[in-house]
Amino acid sequence: MLNHDLYKNKKKEKNINGLLLLDKPTGYSSNYILQKIKKSLQAKKAGYSGTLDPLASGMLPILFGTTTKLSEYLLNTKKQYFVTAKLGERTDTSDSYGNIISTRPIKISESNIYQVLSEFKGEIYQTPPMFSALKYKGVPLYKYARKKIYLPRKKRKIYIDNIELISFSKTFFSLKITCSKGTYIRQIIDDIGEKLLCGAHVIALRRTKISNYKEKNMIHIDMLYSHQKINQNYFYNYLIPTEKIESEISMIIIENKKFLQLSQIKK
Repeated sequence: MLNHDLYKNKKKEKNINGLLLLDKPTGYSSNYILQKIKKSLQAKKAGYSGTLDPLASGMLPILFGTTTKLSEYLLNTKKQYFVTAKLGERTDTSDSYGNIISTRPIKISESNIYQVLSEFKGEIYQTPPMFSALKYKGVPLYKYARKKIYLPRKKRKIYIDNIELISFSKTFFSLKITCSKGTYIRQIIDDIGEKLLCGAHVIALRRTKISNYKEKNMIHIDMLYSHQKINQNYFYNYLIPTEKIESEISMIIIENKKFLQLSQIKK
C-alpha cells in the first residue's frame, strides 16, 4: 500500500521549467521557502540560487526543471543589497538573531563612516563567518559555531563594486552594496563595526538585484498564494521561460566580451 501511494505521488509530479524571482519574506530559511513552493506545485525538480539568511528578505531565484542548470550562472553574477546595521553592539552571528558578545560606546561621525567605507571598495579579502553554510569535513560551519567550536577560515577574495551610505543616525546606519558572489554582508558590517571601534551588527537585509533582474521582476510569496494554495495565474505570469534566460545570458556574455575588447584597445 505504501509503495502504491509513493507511485501515485510520483505520477502527480509536474515537469515545470523556468525561473521564478521570489521576494522572500524575513523569518524563513531559503530551503523552507523552496520546499513549500515545490510541494505546492508538485514540481518534479526545483532548486534555488544564492542562499538568503532567515533574517534577509528579497530576491530568491527559484529554478524549475531544465532551468536548474543555470543556477551556477546566477550564483556567479553581481548582487545588490540594502542593509541596516546597529552600532555599539557586536553579536556572535553578526546579525540581530545572535547573542550580544560586546557593547562599546559610539563616538563616530558621518565622516568616520565615509572614511571606513572607502576601504571596502574594489577587490578585498574577507574571512567567512563561522555562522555560515560553508563546510568543514562535510559539516556546515554554523553547526560547529553552535557548539562554541571556532575554526580557522581562509580569507577569500571578493569584489565590492559599490558601497554607498544611505543614512546615518546616532546608533544606526544603512548601506547600498553591489558586490560579487561569495560576499557575506553580515561580515562586511561586522568588519566596519570593528574599524569604527564600536562594533555593529545587521538588523535588516534585503537583496534587490541579481544580474540584470530587478525588484520589479519579483513576486512576493503572499501574492503567490491564495487560501493556502498557489495561484496558478500569478505563478505562470511571473515564471520566466528557460529560453528567455538563456538568451539574456548570451547577450550579457557578448556585452562583457565587447567591453573587455574595448578596454584592451584603450590600453
